[in-house]
Amino acid sequence: MKKLFAILLILVLNFGFKAKADEGMWLLPLIEKLNIGKMTELGLKLSAEDIYSLNKVCLKDAVVIFGGGCTAEIVSSQGLVLTNHHCGYGSIQAHSSVDHDYLRDGFWAMSKEEELPNPNLSVTFLIRIEDVTSQVLANVKQGMSETDRTEAINEARLAIEKKASEGNSYRVQVASFYGGNYFYLLVYERYTDVRLVGTPPSSIGKFGFDTDNWEWPRHTGDFSVFRVYSGPDGKPAPYAKENIPLKPKYFLPVSIKDRNKGDFAMILGYPGRTSRYMTSYEVNEQLQIVHPDRIKIRGIKQEIWMKDMLADQKVNIQYSAKYSGSSNYWKYSIGQKGSLEKLNVKTKKEELENQFNKWVVATPERKAKYGEALNMIKTAIEGRAEYYNALQYLNECLQGCELLSLNRGVAGLVMALKAKDNQKISDAVYQIKKNGNDFFKDYNPPTDNKSMKAMLKLYRADVPAKFLPDFYLNVIDKKFKGNIDMFVDDMFAKSLFANETKLNDFLSKPVLKTLESDPVYLTSASFNKVTGETSNGLSQFDAGLTTGRRLWIAALMEMVPEKTQYPDANSSMRLSYGTVQDYDPRDAVTYKYYTTLQGVVDKYKPGDYEFDVPKRLIELNNKKEYGRYGSLKGYMPVCFLTTNDITGGNSGSPVMNGNGELIGLAFDGNWESMSGDIAYEPDLQRTIAVDIRYVLWIMDIYSGAKHLVDEMTIVR
Repeated sequence: MKKLFAILLILVLNFGFKAKADEGMWLLPLIEKLNIGKMTELGLKLSAEDIYSLNKVCLKDAVVIFGGGCTAEIVSSQGLVLTNHHCGYGSIQAHSSVDHDYLRDGFWAMSKEEELPNPNLSVTFLIRIEDVTSQVLANVKQGMSETDRTEAINEARLAIEKKASEGNSYRVQVASFYGGNYFYLLVYERYTDVRLVGTPPSSIGKFGFDTDNWEWPRHTGDFSVFRVYSGPDGKPAPYAKENIPLKPKYFLPVSIKDRNKGDFAMILGYPGRTSRYMTSYEVNEQLQIVHPDRIKIRGIKQEIWMKDMLADQKVNIQYSAKYSGSSNYWKYSIGQKGSLEKLNVKTKKEELENQFNKWVVATPERKAKYGEALNMIKTAIEGRAEYYNALQYLNECLQGCELLSLNRGVAGLVMALKAKDNQKISDAVYQIKKNGNDFFKDYNPPTDNKSMKAMLKLYRADVPAKFLPDFYLNVIDKKFKGNIDMFVDDMFAKSLFANETKLNDFLSKPVLKTLESDPVYLTSASFNKVTGETSNGLSQFDAGLTTGRRLWIAALMEMVPEKTQYPDANSSMRLSYGTVQDYDPRDAVTYKYYTTLQGVVDKYKPGDYEFDVPKRLIELNNKKEYGRYGSLKGYMPVCFLTTNDITGGNSGSPVMNGNGELIGLAFDGNWESMSGDIAYEPDLQRTIAVDIRYVLWIMDIYSGAKHLVDEMTIVR
């Protein structure tokens, strides 16, 4: 641990203040040694222990993992939670129907009895972070193969996790940092009774939809409201009527003061993944395979989905969450590919690699230790290209063939039927029925029929023949003379999986022969076989790539480049700090740091699915009925910009001022810096946050849910 502190401290002292200090997603136990001085300079009024402490309540106790991929914050003594609208979107969609369309109309529980439970939704609190590097690497010896090294590390990990979980109900994980050079124990507590309290209509919560996604100026009220419940004893418990609102260790006060350019801004959250140590070879892989594949495949699928969504309200409800999940990273790929090219990121990576090549040969010790790092990465990336491309096509195209996904779990039923094991048959039938109930609720066969035809044609046209599943040759070509449309129509007409009633009738008395001859089962099995073979082909390059990356990151830390080194995001809690700032996206253009409600009205397009807004919103703006939430400068704030360093997973994260008071919810980044997950661009990179004053105004003035605001501690 002392070595890590020493390396990072040298980097900060020598280079940190020459570069933009806002870069970095920092581990909480390190902020006292590495960040607190600069944060104080920028306007922080708290101590490091106020942010993260093992001995007293602190800010980290109010910040949670929301579901499986977002962040949220506790804002009242009764377990009230704020997160983004897009983070709560799946739960909102699950409660919506044609008769009660909460996506379209919004929803507000006027009492706790009206709050809606959400199976499979959870919030997770961080209990502590502990450096366990020395324990994990205790049995790792120099010269070990990557396989032996991994086995030694995993054995140590399991022992540490077992010990940390004894005598408690915590969830524990030993996570890798710095490419496997350091390890930390993460201890969590999860609550599974989380209820929907309120949401604005999508015309507010997703205002701008795909057009404005990843863009500034932004005018999206991207928030939703939930509540965490515990058992009567205050401990985590599954949903039950007798459960009570959680009494949190700490909740964030909420500031409605005006903010100005240069104000300090701090974010705590759970960023998912960054790849800041990526080499030029890996950047090239992104440019040549990852982004082009995703852009092309999802673009075709989404066009089919959207056409049906716009034509039918029921289909719109069924596919809204699926479409949003797909389109978010489709547009991300468009933006990141363009940004990587425009900002010459590959060339910049090559310059760093040239610097490394000179540095590494300067001494025999360096050459022996790190000399093969880049070559190992290059060999793996170039060697795996055809497998990587094929696997991406398999994964992306299959997402557009929804019916085939219903085959999950069927292999277990086949095995049980062959073994004539009645208990296993019963268990498998139960699971398939359960999967079917969830599947058919949000499924429209005509939409999937069109999408599957397009995906199967695209896969055949773009992927080398060696990666074709055998049903193309054995069924489509032989039985249907190469006509994919006829093949898909026949599948939908004959498969027992294509109709919920037909499936349930079959499951009441399953027959092995019927199952094994079903076209969905056979097609899925054919795809699964190729996926397995392709994954195996890809995996032969894993060991070299893993070793190369670990050595590369260790070398960069030792080489001390002119950049503060911090670990890539890995879904663990991180802190980022910066200031409220505008920026210059291009010549002669400056974007100011905030947007207003008038900007929403200016974008208003009646009847447009992206830019329509409720009449009440327009009327309140025209009357300037802002209540106590309007700026003293005479406008109603909507969104603002900061220089904080965030990525996916930070959605819903609290943006706090120097006093640790909530001033907004982070929800996006800007288009000009879409390369940020790979290369941080200090002059361009911005976090987009919805202003907490707009959140409260929508809840109180627009929606009449003042009782929720009254739960919070409001700082004027």
